[in-house]
Amino acid sequence: MDMLQFATIKSVANHLHLTWDTVKDIHKRRLTRRYTPLDIRGVRNIGIDEFAVRKGHVYKTIVVDLDTGRIIHVGDGKGADALKRFWKRVEHYGVVIEHIATDLSKAYIASVMENAPVAIHVFDHFHVVKLMNEALDELRARMYREESELNSRKVVKGLRWLLLCNGKDIYDEKYKTRLENALAMNKPLAQAYYLKENLREIWAQPTKMIAEQVLQEWIEQARSTRIPLITKVANTIAAHRTGILAWYDCNISTAKVEGINNKIKVLKREAYGFRDEQYFKLRLYDLHNKGITSFPGQTLNNINMFF
Repeated sequence: MDMLQFATIKSVANHLHLTWDTVKDIHKRRLTRRYTPLDIRGVRNIGIDEFAVRKGHVYKTIVVDLDTGRIIHVGDGKGADALKRFWKRVEHYGVVIEHIATDLSKAYIASVMENAPVAIHVFDHFHVVKLMNEALDELRARMYREESELNSRKVVKGLRWLLLCNGKDIYDEKYKTRLENALAMNKPLAQAYYLKENLREIWAQPTKMIAEQVLQEWIEQARSTRIPLITKVANTIAAHRTGILAWYDCNISTAKVEGINNKIKVLKREAYGFRDEQYFKLRLYDLHNKGITSFPGQTLNNINMFF
């Protein structure tokens, strides 16, 4: 067990002259005792998100305790059904969830409204900005497809990074000039770009009241462009304004959950018994503990000093 804190199952198995399955089964039994049942008493603030298990649209939904950073639920799929067992445990332990951060998923919104109606539900600002980024990228792609002049196409080609990154981070004059030339060529693209830049101002206001005014002005400006893609984004943001502005009531987001998703990617790459579904879930529950995911690629060859 100590070795598995620093090395892969394969390395430990080779070192102890055991099979991979034997080491995995020992680890699985230990994790089962530790996380069965999983105690969620005291949980107040949670983040909900999904991640892709494998190619072919296979997903799992995770619930993360935002105060401790530990995964407290793993559900199959990315719909409301993936959260049913979690809400049953919430009821069983008498847990009162106060704040919840999610993306704009209709399934998550419906599930939260049904099972935690008094909780403050915050829509993660990264996912709100992502809506605008996707619309902007689609406009760029259309502009490239419809542009017939060769030099103009060269200006647009490879513009995606410049359009989607934070404009304040572009210090290179060459890149600035290229971006300005592209925006001057296409008014809809320019309108969408500056709306994307201004959208972040919603979360940079001193009070919620001022933020609400900024949000309303942004929605009106976006609708005034009469660009279908941008109008659709504006309507979506308008429909979710309560959850967007709820960030001013509690400054939470799914950033911690996104960070855990990156650790899950490492976990999958290291192939920690992914063939065993239950073992994979147990490894997710144990992800907050110091382990192999903190030392990707580590083997016993360079950590024998610890043993």
